[in-house]
Amino acid sequence: MLILGLESSCDETAVALVTGARRVLAHRLLGQEDQHAPFGGVVPEIAARAHVEALAPLVEAALADAGLALADVDAVAATAGPGLIGGVMVGLVTGKALAHAAGKPLIAVNHLEGHALSPRLSDPDLKFPYLLLLVSGGHCQLLLVQGVGCYRRLATTIDDAAGEAFDKTAKLLGLGYPGGPAVERAAAQGDASAVPLPRPLKGSREPHFSFAGLKSAVARAVGQHQPADVAASFQQAVIDCLLDRTTLALMCAGEITALVVAGGVAANGSVRAALQALATEHGLRFVAPPLWLCTDNAAMIAWAGAERFAAGMTDPLDVPARPRWPLDPTAELVRGAGVKA
Repeated sequence: MLILGLESSCDETAVALVTGARRVLAHRLLGQEDQHAPFGGVVPEIAARAHVEALAPLVEAALADAGLALADVDAVAATAGPGLIGGVMVGLVTGKALAHAAGKPLIAVNHLEGHALSPRLSDPDLKFPYLLLLVSGGHCQLLLVQGVGCYRRLATTIDDAAGEAFDKTAKLLGLGYPGGPAVERAAAQGDASAVPLPRPLKGSREPHFSFAGLKSAVARAVGQHQPADVAASFQQAVIDCLLDRTTLALMCAGEITALVVAGGVAANGSVRAALQALATEHGLRFVAPPLWLCTDNAAMIAWAGAERFAAGMTDPLDVPARPRWPLDPTAELVRGAGVKA
């Protein structure tokens, strides 16, 4: 089984060829850091135009890398949401065109499912069900991953995501874009106890996350403390919140095979180390994808497509692009505005 995967939900244009045997035959990725750096964050219109220019050449390059033709693939998988709708539409329309031209099935992949299943691409021993902490720029959720297409949301953010808080902190400190790696580098030089910052919802029986108040506290601390100390204190506050909320989820997750982390923030070494210690404390395996699979990429979309294709799940060519697309549509709405469903 050979799947062509396309990813364009934010500011990375990516194409991959992945087999059902977990072999990544080719992976091409083109970032947009230079285009967005002057603005300190992703500009949706710029991102969409960049995807239009980059996607077709990347498809050609990935096929050439693998020594294959479009006719050799068994299906085309493309991110259909959630994400910046302009970019999502570019990737999905391209996927539809390729599938139609080659007479191959189309698989519309939820970007979050790509992250949720990505650890199974790198770890063939990871079995269902497992508890997943999905932490990225737009999402912060705890999910019970019971099988392909079967997810139970245990917690989500009531306002901002952890990755969004990292990006905002980097912008406030003038550390540049992308913000997550910049904050991690600065934090390595700082004192994590130097700046008193809140841990929103820590200790609460409410299962969800909140980072808006932490962002506001960082804004007040800037200029009063050394930037490295602010970065280190902020990073530790996020870690404390993640550990507290994940511990609460472990109490109600039932029997699971592992504690798993995925998403862009999972590339943070301090976050990974803290979660590894938590898993060990609870007698669980800890699984995290390699760093390149944590951030947005097309291999995870192709792999999610492979898992869905193996289960007989394909989609019609009129499947819509979706700016929001919850993995667990039955989950109750949480309090607060701006909920990342």
